[in-house]
Amino acid sequence: MGTAKWLNFGNREKYAAWGFVLPALLLLLIFMFYPMLRALLLSFHESNLISTKLTFVGLDNYVRLVRDPEFWTTLGHSFYFGLIVIPVQSAIAFGLALIVQKKTPFVALFRTVYFLPVVISFVIASAVFRLIYNSEYGMLNILLDALGLPAFEVLSDPDVSMFGIILLGIWHAMGYFMIIFLSGLNQIPGDLYEAAETDGASGFQKFLYVTLPLMRRTISFVLIITTMDALKIFIPIYVVTAGGPAGSTRTVVQFIYETAFHHMNLGYAIAAAFIYFIIVLAISIIQLRLFRSDVEY
Repeated sequence: MGTAKWLNFGNREKYAAWGFVLPALLLLLIFMFYPMLRALLLSFHESNLISTKLTFVGLDNYVRLVRDPEFWTTLGHSFYFGLIVIPVQSAIAFGLALIVQKKTPFVALFRTVYFLPVVISFVIASAVFRLIYNSEYGMLNILLDALGLPAFEVLSDPDVSMFGIILLGIWHAMGYFMIIFLSGLNQIPGDLYEAAETDGASGFQKFLYVTLPLMRRTISFVLIITTMDALKIFIPIYVVTAGGPAGSTRTVVQFIYETAFHHMNLGYAIAAAFIYFIIVLAISIIQLRLFRSDVEY
């Protein structure tokens, strides 16, 4: 009787589902949740990468962070970067998706050209942009000089340097988000546009009342991913400006990296990482709530 119950269709389906899920769950537990738990415990200790000695300090690391002006300054730089990159990059990617969705000559070429920066290593792209931004022989200032425009000291002017990093970040990632937007646009049934045309809707009205409402979930996904990418920016800053000039491009991620590996204060760095994780998580939850949609198609 017990064997028959175990072999019935419902139980076999349940056990098969667990069989598929269990390997992925074990990998998550071993390589994600367990390291996160260990890191959380370390954040309550004074520790470094040289000595194995741990000194329990409780919430001291978190209290110090709240009072650390350097942490708040780098946090401000991260949010400054994100507040510009997130809307601009998303808007450009959406616009490109609308352009390459149309059946026009050479559209496949344009899709490839727009997506090409994504496949380039971020380190290599950052190194190339560092050469482009060079004040003496960089291509940027050569072109500006040829046009009779003043030069930009991207690598040495604190007022300009962050915009150089912003430009690099947008250029490198917009093709990836263009593909996501394009996928969402292709899922919208053509019948809806035909019905809108029958009702006399203009192109802008179709975009406003058909495309945008049905793209809310895709837009929400892109904004959340863009937010996480923007707020954890590190590679281009490390390669192009190293946080300079005068700390104008130093972000929280670089603060965490330098605290852990330069100053060897691992517990303090992990505490900063957890505070930042909570901030980014809260922003993502707010975005999910704002862009929640009940529209089905």
